[in-house]
This record gives sequence, structure tokens and C-alpha cells, in this order.
Amino acid sequence: MIIVTTESIAGHRTVTTLGQVFGVVVRSRGIGGNIVASLRSIVGGEIHEYTQLLEEARRHATDRMVANATAMGANAVLMMRFDSSEIGEMMSEIVAYGTAAVVEPVAA
Repeated sequence: MIIVTTESIAGHRTVTTLGQVFGVVVRSRGIGGNIVASLRSIVGGEIHEYTQLLEEARRHATDRMVANATAMGANAVLMMRFDSSEIGEMMSEIVAYGTAAVVEPVAA
């Protein structure tokens, strides 16, 4: 599966667009992780527990988006983006979305 953040893929032409495709993940950090992160936020700097949580959530959201695109018959996702929001104080929603498409290489 080719995934790009652009409207087109260099060296390929878009045969057809199949529509919107997305993958959603909602994650919560356990109470222990929240306590450690809160203590680290007092000192400042990167909070590794949250960085790891969000990196993993983005990977899972992308995997779900790819599975949905594959089910639609796509071999590419164009204009891919991430969006995130907080649900309450302990949960994060991560969405990977784009346009499912069928592309083919352009003959040189």
C-alpha cells in the first residue's frame, strides 16, 4: 500500500478514487502512567510515556486505515492526514484518514 500526504504519486497515475478511508484508535494511559507523567511535567522536558502512547496509536490508526483501504480495493491512500483530540482527561483519539485510490505506474 502506497501512502502519501500529496494529491498524486510521482511516477504514477490515479486510475480511480474510491472515497474516504480512515482508521480510528482511542487510547487511555493507566493511572500509574498518568502519575509518572504528571511528576515529569513538573520538571519539564519530553514525557516519554505519552510519546510512546501516541506513536503506537498512530501506527495502529494507520494500520486500520490501510485495512479499510484494502477492503475497498485500493492500492494507495492519497492526502493522508492525522487528527487527534482528547476525550475526557485520560483518553486520546487518533484518526488517520485520506482518500483510497487505485494507482498504476506511468510507463517511461
